[in-house]
Order: sequence, then structure tokens, then C-alpha cells
Amino acid sequence: MATTSQVRTYFGDLMEAAVQTLGFWSLIPPLVAIVLALWTREVFIALAVGIWLGYLILAGGDPVAGTLDTIEAQIAVMTDTGNARLVIFTLIMGALIALIQKSGGVEGFIARILNFLTKVGTKQADKGNRRIVETISALTGMVLFIETNISVLTVGTLYRPIYDKLGIPREKLSYITDSTCAPTCILVPFNAWGAFIMGLLIAQGFSEPFPVLMSTIVFNFYPILTLLLIFVVIWTGWDIGDMKKAEIRARDEGKILRDGAVPMMDDSISMMAAKEDIPHRAFNMIIPVASMVLLMPIFLIYTGWGGADGAGLAKAWSALTKGSGSSAVLYAVSGAILIAMIMYKIQGLMGIREMTDLCLKGMSGMVGITLLTVLAFALNNMCRDLGTGQYMADVAQGFITPALVPTILFIVAAIIGFSTGTSWGTFAIMIAVAVPLSESMGVNVNIALAAVLGGGIFGDHCSPTSDTTIITSLATANDHIDHVRTQIPYALVAGTGAVILYLILGFADV
Repeated sequence: MATTSQVRTYFGDLMEAAVQTLGFWSLIPPLVAIVLALWTREVFIALAVGIWLGYLILAGGDPVAGTLDTIEAQIAVMTDTGNARLVIFTLIMGALIALIQKSGGVEGFIARILNFLTKVGTKQADKGNRRIVETISALTGMVLFIETNISVLTVGTLYRPIYDKLGIPREKLSYITDSTCAPTCILVPFNAWGAFIMGLLIAQGFSEPFPVLMSTIVFNFYPILTLLLIFVVIWTGWDIGDMKKAEIRARDEGKILRDGAVPMMDDSISMMAAKEDIPHRAFNMIIPVASMVLLMPIFLIYTGWGGADGAGLAKAWSALTKGSGSSAVLYAVSGAILIAMIMYKIQGLMGIREMTDLCLKGMSGMVGITLLTVLAFALNNMCRDLGTGQYMADVAQGFITPALVPTILFIVAAIIGFSTGTSWGTFAIMIAVAVPLSESMGVNVNIALAAVLGGGIFGDHCSPTSDTTIITSLATANDHIDHVRTQIPYALVAGTGAVILYLILGFADV
């Protein structure tokens, strides 16, 4: 029988050989992360364990060195200036959101919409007014692309009484509310979503991630089809599955909820209340958000000007594509915060100390996302060191044609997103695999990335454990399972369309 020291020596030699030859061992960390994510639905734990296993392999099986290297890997993430900027951006985005909510800007925006609805006669329950209300609610969710929870909570709480007056079932409100937030956030990435994904791209070696991210938008079929489908459903009345039953129930019986339904309503989950005894003005939300969006291209041009070619407009365009995305988003949101604070101070809404405390409170709410960002960056770095993507590409070339890669990436990302209930966790796991796999097999990287992003959102839309799905049920006071059951058929329609389009592009060798 082998002694303990002999076993340890053998194991160490085996691990050292694995590191030198890579091979199957390079797959173990991301595979374990995926399996744990599916099993436990705890993405933080799954990522942490996957990272630790990767550095255990790189340390030749030494558990002490592997553990210490895992800790250092988190520190190493922050030594990259691009990563540090994006982490800080994620935190201060929480500050901007808190300021906007406390200023009464969201309530003012809601009041403007209510006034408009009153003018077009929403109190009359006719089909034309129903279509107008549903269209405006969908557009409201799309306009609030700054953050998914703001979109969901605003649309759900604002339009619920209006939908109820028109006899529209809660299931339809939940579907429109949920299906406009994440798709818009990923297609208009001037928010924490864009910053997070750009960080993942930086970890994969993209020095200029913003142009890459923007190039994926046209290929991100699932969110595009989802948004288009919403307006088709609104204007044609095309109801399928349990949604059709819900519409018949509401029309024939006047019941906006199913008999026996248990609405999810929790007063603890809501937007930050506006400060008392202050006027609610829509421009206190519109101006800061618009400033952030407008400052993004300005700072992209500013940061890329030195390396730009040409002159005049040609140089400005060149600078736009060469600018630092991580710097631009950080500068833009910082500028928006400064503008908001000046506005609120001039109006006498809040003092400097009060706004500073509010910013800190808002930032504290983003700690979880920030931690996920750091872990995702560390996983990407570890997979790159192990050569995971390259090995997968070498193996895949034996039985997967390049034409199928985008479709397979979309399906795998959808499965992970559905099982874990998080699109961000799916991005963190899959982008580390998708980039090197597509590059090695000669697949369009933009299409591969778009497939991962769309697949993650598709899975998240169908998942009953998704935080966005749960918050939607809360905001719309709907039965959670009813929301999931009525939304899945529409998600499957858009998902099937995305798969078909990826197959077409793949075989067309785009």
C-alpha cells in the first residue's frame, strides 16, 4: 500500500504534468463552476470554487499555494486599470440611481406619463386605448435602460392600476414589464451591464472592448426579437398558451387574476422613496440620465483622440472607435452624478452632506454585483492561463463544425441562465470559453459573443429563480408561477427565432 507521502508525490507529479500539457485538466475548473452553478444556483460559490481549482492545477496540486494564489488572483484583477475603472463604475452607478430616486425625479416622470394617459382617455376601456397603454408601458420600460430593477419597479407599480382599470390581466403586465428591461439594457449598454461585459472582454485580451460590444448588438437576436414580439402581441392581440387563457378569463369573467392565484407583493422590495415635502419633477431624472448617455461618446472621443487618424469628422469617428470604454463609462456616470448634485442643490432639494450619505448608501447596494464582477474577471484570467478555450477549440474541431458554434453557445448559455437564474453569472462563465473557441475555429467573434449574451437573457427570462423574474412578479402583484408560465411561450418563440438565425449565419459563414 502506498504511503501518504507517496500518494502526495504522485498526485503532485500528475498535476505538474497536466499543467505542462494542459489538455483535459484545463476544462475541470470551468466545468466544475458550471455544474456547481446548475446544482446550487449559487453563482458566487460556483465561480469561487472554479477559480480555486484552476489555481490548484497551476500550483501543481499544492493546496496551500493554490489557495494563496486564488486570493492573489482577486487582487491582481484590481491591478488592471481597466478592471478597476469598471468596478468603481459599478459602485457609483448605485450612487446615481439613489440620487435620482430620492430627488423625486422618478415620481415626476411617472406623473408626466399619467397625465398623458389621462389626456388620451385611458379611463375608457376600449381596444384602442388598451393598445396605447400597453405600448407606452413597453416604451417606458425601454427608456429606463439605466438599470433593470428601476425599469421593472417603475413599469410594474406605475401601470398596474391603469391595467386593472382596463381589465388587462396581470399576466400581460408582467410579460411586458419583464421582457422590456434586460433586452433593452443589453442592446443599449450605457449602464452597469455594458461595463460588466466590457470588463469580461478586457479579461479576454480586447484592449478596446467598447467597439466590440457595440458590434455584437446587430447579432444579438434574442433581445431584438423579444422586443419586436412585444409590439406584435400588443397590436395584433396574438395570445398563446396560458396567456390566451388569462385574456379570455379577464374578458369573459372580469378577473385580472386567476382563481387561487397568490400575488407576490412585498412592500420591502421597492424603489427608494423620494424625499418628503419636495416637488416631483421629471427633469430631475431625465437630465442626469440623458447627460450620462450623451457624455459617453464625448469621453470616448476624448480618450481616443490622441491615437485617432484623419481630420475633422473622420478623426472624431476614428477617436470614437479607439477611445477607452472603461474610462468613458466612468467619466460619464461621474459627470452625471455631478450634474445631478448641482441640480438638486440649486433647487434646494438636498444638501451636499445629505447627497454624499445618499451616494454611499446607493453604492452599498451594488456590492454584490461588484463582487460578482471581480470573481468573473478572475475566472477569465485563470481560464486564459490554463488555455481552456484553446483546448476546447482543439477538441471541438473534431466533431463540431464552425457553422454550429454560435447556435451551441446560445443553447448552452440558455441552459446555464435558466438553471442559475442569472444572466450575469452566465456571461462570466461562458465568455471565457466563447472568445477563444470562436477565434480558434474561425468563427465571427461578434456573433459568438452575441449568442452568449442573448442565450443568457433567454435562460434568465424562462427561469423561475431569476431575481428579475421574481421582482417583476412583486412589482406587478402577480402570481409568480403564472408569470413564468405565461412568459415562457413568448420566450421560446423568440429563442427559436434566434437559433434559426444563428444557424443561417453559421452555414452562410458570415
